[in-house]
Amino acid sequence: MVEMSREDFEGLVSDALDQIPPQLAAMMDNVAVFVEEEPDPAHPDLLGLYEGTPLTERGEWYAGVLPDRIIVYRGPTLRQCETREQAVAEVRTTVIHEVAHHFGFDDHELDELGWS
Repeated sequence: MVEMSREDFEGLVSDALDQIPPQLAAMMDNVAVFVEEEPDPAHPDLLGLYEGTPLTERGEWYAGVLPDRIIVYRGPTLRQCETREQAVAEVRTTVIHEVAHHFGFDDHELDELGWS
């Protein structure tokens, strides 16, 4: 397990978001990214979660709604990693995976692309 402060972990998430190509980042709409310590106890190994309506499913009805949420879970991510470098890579993969859900990719497609 890697030891890392919440502030440092949030920095990894921020760095991962900064690595999203600008043309894609500009298309992200009404989504907020959060770091939480632990997922729901029913899914203790979950590293990230997307909650919301993907861009591909939004229509005329999509107005005045709360932002979608991307959550990166600090506890399970750090427990899974043995080095800081592994944590950096895992956070990057998790952020890309959850952002891809925002763009409408499902888990099967992400598995095929190697982002699971």
